[in-house]
Amino acid sequence: MTPLGPSLLAEGPDVVAIGGGHGLSASLHAVRHYAGSVTAVVSVADDGGSTGRLRQAVDRPAPGDLRKCLTALAGYDSLLLAAMEHRFGAGELEGHAFGNLMIAALEEAGGDLVRALDEVGRLLGAVGRTLPCTVQPVELQADVEGGSVVAGQAKVAVTPNVHTVRLVPSDAPACPEAVQAVLTAEQVVLGPGSLFTSVLAATSVLGINRALEETSAQLVYVCNLRPQAGETSGFGVADHVEALNRHGIRPNVVLYDPATMAGAESVPGAIAATLALEGATTHDPGLLGGALESVFVSA
Repeated sequence: MTPLGPSLLAEGPDVVAIGGGHGLSASLHAVRHYAGSVTAVVSVADDGGSTGRLRQAVDRPAPGDLRKCLTALAGYDSLLLAAMEHRFGAGELEGHAFGNLMIAALEEAGGDLVRALDEVGRLLGAVGRTLPCTVQPVELQADVEGGSVVAGQAKVAVTPNVHTVRLVPSDAPACPEAVQAVLTAEQVVLGPGSLFTSVLAATSVLGINRALEETSAQLVYVCNLRPQAGETSGFGVADHVEALNRHGIRPNVVLYDPATMAGAESVPGAIAATLALEGATTHDPGLLGGALESVFVSA
């Protein structure tokens, strides 16, 4: 079997990456370059696409971002890995990702989402663990400047001028294993990814937010390469950090690429680094991994 990405290092730090979607997948690929252990703590508020259809049928935590993280941490290339991202092209299953169905089936069969994710990780030979921020179904809601409220992650993602986000129910319990991972980590990485609908959707779980306050880990926020149409239109680095602060998140380090994102002059802990190849729209795993390792070693 062909290995996928670097193996974890025996002497590397314990790293937790928090967020969702393609952004969290990018950070996991990066963390594999230097970490000794890696845990993904994943938002489960998504309500679009295949995930949304599964949630309409049965009220459950969203499986889509969990699937992306499991594949990002896969140990080797395999037919199962390819099938995880396969989308059916016809019939009642058209548009569904097989991996979403697999996670949902294992959760229903065993009655335990964490156990289901651990089983998929075992089958994929995952080099780290994927955990939900909460095992309870939640809805993301946003308070917009001007007083309106927008409900649902898909709608929040295309809404400008979001001030704060929250989860409903507000008392959704944090996944205990995720809380423990944050409390014992040496480095916690937030982002890159959608600021309100991925990063803050995950940290809005009260137990996760409290763990971030209590942990002694270095807290790093990786800023997106560019503003995201809708939820962060017009944002610079400082705008991202101000939004984090409004939600009780105060990173020690803010990594950003000055070639693509400005506005970091007044940001405490801001560190400029080349995080993407020229002309690229996504973070390069090697460059991001090197930057994250560097800020950890120099702390």
